[in-house]
Amino acid sequence: MPSFPQPGSVTICEINRQLVTADQLSDDQARETYAKVLGTIFSPVSFESDGLLGGETEQDAVPRRNGVFDIFSGALNSLSSGSLGLLLQPADVKLLQDIDLRSVSWHPHKHILAFVSGSHHVTVRDYEDSDGRPPCVLSHEFQKDAKILEWRPNGGRTLSVACKGGICMWAASYPGNVPSVRSGVTSSLPLRGSAARWTLVDFLQTSNSEQISALSWSPDGRYLASASFESSSFTIWDVSQGVGTPFRRGLGGISMLMWSPSGDYFFVAKFDGTFYLWETNTWTSEPWSSKNGFVTGATWDPDGRMILLSFSESSTLGSIHFASKPPSLDAHLIPVELPEIKSLTDSHRIEKIAWDASGERLAVSYRDGDEIYKGLIAIYDVKRTPLISTSLIGFIRGPGDNPKPIAFSFYNKFKQGPLLSVCWSSGFCCTYPLIFR
Repeated sequence: MPSFPQPGSVTICEINRQLVTADQLSDDQARETYAKVLGTIFSPVSFESDGLLGGETEQDAVPRRNGVFDIFSGALNSLSSGSLGLLLQPADVKLLQDIDLRSVSWHPHKHILAFVSGSHHVTVRDYEDSDGRPPCVLSHEFQKDAKILEWRPNGGRTLSVACKGGICMWAASYPGNVPSVRSGVTSSLPLRGSAARWTLVDFLQTSNSEQISALSWSPDGRYLASASFESSSFTIWDVSQGVGTPFRRGLGGISMLMWSPSGDYFFVAKFDGTFYLWETNTWTSEPWSSKNGFVTGATWDPDGRMILLSFSESSTLGSIHFASKPPSLDAHLIPVELPEIKSLTDSHRIEKIAWDASGERLAVSYRDGDEIYKGLIAIYDVKRTPLISTSLIGFIRGPGDNPKPIAFSFYNKFKQGPLLSVCWSSGFCCTYPLIFR
């Protein structure tokens, strides 16, 4: 039977398909369960919706920057001059009320967690800090309405944060290791009790002060894709140059961007239920459409050969399988049933999904449903043979009063198994080791 956490309990971890619970969050519970196997404890991080520690920072002006870099092929540049698409209509704007754009992200190679912890704040927790210093809170006058954040691949400790009007680029510096700073940017924030500093090394500013609502790094860390639901295009930034190329092809109302792990494909979803698969060799695309609402979650498999999707008006997932090697866009959409979502929770709408890099664990949140199952995250065992099949392991319950998952993400490089981190509406960011070997 799937593990079900009783009301009033909190989930601690998974041990071989059994989700372990306790009466309350504590490091003692972690020591008695997963710490015996892992040798480490991932303590929860508390946060408030606004006005966190917020240290003083220097706030110098960042120069405006526009332009198109000429590194891409002629085919890419020609795409940026297409027709201007429609922006979000009033009916589409209401969809924004149904999703929370805030995110949580693990560093690709370090046990460092970052999450949006308030309207203008980002919290960074370094679990490799043996001295146990408190988390660092990043704030700056340009970091307004922070939504999405992602660590830069192959970029040291560099973090990108989607904001109102642009993208904040933060980097950690240590004695003898000072990051390169764009001319005119001099803001830095010391980590409390440490010689390390977080520095705002650049601000990638949009031309129309749009709210950036989607981010995705290319796997090599060279390019950063961004989009706004207020704009008719998405932008590919050459971060080292600080300039971006807009793609204008009627793509107004973008809800999500996602580069594949191999970099061969690029996924774009819109609020009107359409989505696009791009191949990045010649930057051509194929449009798709959904009758089950817009895409609320998307996650690639570790090989980049399929992408798993959730939709706003469905309790069934879809997996897109590529029929041949890149740059072919020949693909098939196959339904992935999660029957327990309907039968157990009485919910008909999946909200968000996350898939760990091993391909063996899937986390699913959902809307509405039975009162006793509200606010839980379903954990599935996943098999790929080659089609996806799932088996429900159980549910994760968060701490506090009526907790609901705001955002969640896997750390994909932990040797002993996946680590799932969840930001709960009750003001805690908790990490759950899923140990099944």
